[in-house]
Amino acid sequence: MANNQPTIIVKKRRKGHHDEHHGGAWKVAYADFVTAMMAFFLLLWLLNATTEEQKRGIADYFAPSSVSTTTSGAGGILGGQELVTEGKKASEGAPAGIIVEIPKTVTKPEEESKTTEETKEESEAESGQKVSEEELQEAQARLEEQKFAEAENTLRQAMHSVPELVQLEDSLIIDRTDEGLRIQIVDQAGLSMFPLGSADMYGHTRTLLGQVAQVIQSLPNRISITGHTDALQYAKDKGYSNWELSSDRANASRRALIDAGLDPARVLRVEGKAETDPLHVEDPEDPRNRRISIVLMRQSDGGANGDPLAPGPNGQ
Repeated sequence: MANNQPTIIVKKRRKGHHDEHHGGAWKVAYADFVTAMMAFFLLLWLLNATTEEQKRGIADYFAPSSVSTTTSGAGGILGGQELVTEGKKASEGAPAGIIVEIPKTVTKPEEESKTTEETKEESEAESGQKVSEEELQEAQARLEEQKFAEAENTLRQAMHSVPELVQLEDSLIIDRTDEGLRIQIVDQAGLSMFPLGSADMYGHTRTLLGQVAQVIQSLPNRISITGHTDALQYAKDKGYSNWELSSDRANASRRALIDAGLDPARVLRVEGKAETDPLHVEDPEDPRNRRISIVLMRQSDGGANGDPLAPGPNGQ
């Protein structure tokens, strides 16, 4: 070869055994790292997902409290002892193992499942119910008193708004009794509600009773009507006395109230007491003892309008 061409030399390097070993070592390390991370996150998940009872059970599994201190038997960690004696294995041929039981909530029958706290709460609820009933009765009584006051104010205002009744202002007495709201129409000297010895009322008396009916007809209370006379004896007919006269005047007042719009079922009692219950005891013959008493009876005393046959306070 006479030409001056350069000579090309190709060198081939042989891979030795050492190079082949280190070529995939990082893969094994990476796999170990991933496995460790998976185990770590699994442990975190178990710690978060398990209850305190389950955690104690797992702890007892790895640190059993009944480990034998002797070296007899198996000579291992349990020393031939078992943590449980029942249900430890499915069959005689199955290997022995440790069973960690998670405490279960025992459900008792309904009649036995009440705790002391629940019984206490029920007692407090019953006590609260009794208190509520008492408070309800008190609230009803206050509401009734409020209704009575409103009725009194309305009736007094009506006395001033009707010219015919202005002169009868002193003849109207409104007060409270144990029975309820009492409205009395009283005779005055020279101004009577009925003619002397008669049960035929004057026109102004009928007008006044009409105003009373309009005021009380919106209330649910039962009504008692009583007639009274003075001590002057009735002399027209010996068979007719102040008892009959007072009863007839009370019944005439009942008819006037009904004619003015009062529900007849609300009338509980109509009676005459003659001169036995004078308004002015010191003077039995005082004309102011002649009067008609209309009582709106308290609902707590059987004066509610729900039962037409409900007895009054005196059983009448």
